[in-house]
Amino acid sequence: MDVNKLSETAKALVAPKKGILAADESSNTIKKRFDSINVESTESNRKSYREMLFQTEGISKFISGVILFDETIRQKSSDGESLVSILSKQGILPGIKVDSGAKPLSGTENETITEGLDGLRERLQEYYELGAKFTKWRAVINIGNEEPSDYAIKTNAHALARFAALSQEANLVPIVEPEVLMDGSHSIEKCYEVTNITLREVYYELYNQKVELEGTLLKPNMVIPGKDSNDSSNPSEIAKYTVKCLMDCVPASVPGIVFLSGGQSDDEATINLHHINVIAKKLQTPWELSFSYGRGLQSAPLKTWLGNQDNILLAQKAFHSRAKDTSAARNGSFL
Repeated sequence: MDVNKLSETAKALVAPKKGILAADESSNTIKKRFDSINVESTESNRKSYREMLFQTEGISKFISGVILFDETIRQKSSDGESLVSILSKQGILPGIKVDSGAKPLSGTENETITEGLDGLRERLQEYYELGAKFTKWRAVINIGNEEPSDYAIKTNAHALARFAALSQEANLVPIVEPEVLMDGSHSIEKCYEVTNITLREVYYELYNQKVELEGTLLKPNMVIPGKDSNDSSNPSEIAKYTVKCLMDCVPASVPGIVFLSGGQSDDEATINLHHINVIAKKLQTPWELSFSYGRGLQSAPLKTWLGNQDNILLAQKAFHSRAKDTSAARNGSFL
């Protein structure tokens, strides 16, 4: 394990004005996205769509890395060039989602554990050879009447740390993603409480399992009310709660925090990120505060593309515009 190399890669992923495109949708998720525009989710269509995004001119000004799905990291463009090579030539780092999804957690009613540790060491070696520079693992924490349990938080934190340790062993930077879902009717205060407890447990496990924090990134949720809540918290309040939670929980040795959009609309994810960075600049927080958006960057180009090759340039323009706006928000200069 080369700690200096891991640290350099982590810093490159959160370079000023840049963030990460999450293009690692599972087969079921990408099918839902394609269903929304009445496009069949075939291997060919998925490749064409992602190739379109990756070949957008000038996108490397705003995008430092792309998280890929297992299928995508193996694909070649219509010209026979690997999609990994297309990214690398632009100076964009290829990454890979390595978990196999959230499954029901035994002994609970509505909680999950993310699986994928079996055989992970061997898969990481293969992904490294395919050109990956970083990895991602998502854990899911629900808020409900009885959730989350300490059991679910501790079990998922342990798995996240195992993933991170194995990734660093393979010289891949782990992006640790403990997502507290915005599903439900909970208040912003409840989201803060659960996110705080979850992050503390994650960093306890990362320390116990000897993960080098300077060679990692955190991908958390923003502290936000449940989508079915009557809580009327505005972007400034969301930013205050989010930055306070991070200050309470995240060690200064972590190079950067890349927020997920987590079901927010494009505008919500952008505006909230802007306000978070405005506050962070005033407080001089120790980390870069950036983005790792999937839907927040892809909704506009997806709706423009519609599976039609004639729409590629317009869709790329929409993608470039979303990336530019999100980059401005990541710098606290969107509004």
